[in-house]
Amino acid sequence: MNTRTLELLVGLFVAAGLAALFMLAMSVSNLASFGGDDGYVIKARFDNIGGLKVRSPVAASGVRIGRVSDISYDLEGFEALVTMSIDPQYNVFPIDSSASILTSGLLGEQYIGLEPGAEEEFLVAGSEIDITQSALVLEEIIGQFIYSKADEE
Repeated sequence: MNTRTLELLVGLFVAAGLAALFMLAMSVSNLASFGGDDGYVIKARFDNIGGLKVRSPVAASGVRIGRVSDISYDLEGFEALVTMSIDPQYNVFPIDSSASILTSGLLGEQYIGLEPGAEEEFLVAGSEIDITQSALVLEEIIGQFIYSKADEE
């Protein structure tokens, strides 16, 4: 095998490795899908969103059905307002569905879990979920445990 062919093969191998690293970085950073904003938008208010971020997944029964598209602070209600973009094929969530901020694993990524309700009317674009559960913040739980133990003594 001559030197020119060997250099070409090494170059192709390096290019394939760089492409694989790029794909891994895109997957880890939740930027793998650039499009998909053709779904419908719903909102929910939370007292505490913990480490929830824009582009965090929205899941139902463990299946990703959308993403968080915006997080803002409501100065009138003093709550976090989370806007979610739900994929269009998941347009049959009852209006009494609930939203919770959950964590994948013990210290993993936070996401919004939707739990369907029982009403016959469905959420539409612009709807707001009324039943929400804020994120569990590990520091608050530890603080409550410490203070409860201090009160026992």
